Amino acid sequence: MELSNFKVLTFDVVGTLIDFETGVLDAVRRLGGAAAQDLNDNTIFEAYKRGRDRYPERSSSAMADVYRSLAEELTLPADTVSADAFQLAVLRWPAFEDSVAALKRLRKHYRLVAMTNADRAAFSCYSHILDDPFDDSVTCDEAGVAKPNPQFFAYNRGRQAAHGYKFSEILHVAQSQHHDIGIAKELGYTTCWIERRQGQAGFGGTPEPKQLTTPDFHFPTLKALADAVEKV
Repeated sequence: MELSNFKVLTFDVVGTLIDFETGVLDAVRRLGGAAAQDLNDNTIFEAYKRGRDRYPERSSSAMADVYRSLAEELTLPADTVSADAFQLAVLRWPAFEDSVAALKRLRKHYRLVAMTNADRAAFSCYSHILDDPFDDSVTCDEAGVAKPNPQFFAYNRGRQAAHGYKFSEILHVAQSQHHDIGIAKELGYTTCWIERRQGQAGFGGTPEPKQLTTPDFHFPTLKALADAVEKV
């Protein structure tokens, strides 16, 4: 199997291209004041994940409630102003330092498609941060479900087929074993794991998978994927 065999790269966005972990940590420590400075990363991530589980609605609006949940759990300021500030910060999460340049390089070789659990409003912010690299995009608004629901992947497969692309021509690129790599592999997608947390313990702000899935391709960064493509 060669990277040159594919015509379409489908991307998880948040966690793969957008550095939401840094965004969450920075916002919580800024809004939480002195009480947040002594909290380790994993304590914040676990409270964040529990809050997201409680409020799984559209990310452009539900994250204020997610913040209130984690703030109450961690005894941080949970007022409306702080919650609204966290919501705004979510829409401004930064790109990984290699994302924009790597996507430009990859776009020379492939059709780029976003497959994101973000809603259309939030995705528009992330796409702008990434310099609008995508030829197509599927959000939870269009799919009507969120990953790892198999229907999300089925929706995208049908959408790309309508544009004339075979299933065998699609490579799914993602960081999350839980949301993407495991279920995509199970559904027959060829997968590329961008292991953003390589060398770090645990799964950070992403839910822990029931088991690790071995991907078809495996890189620590998006730049490393782009480098490999250009060597083919």
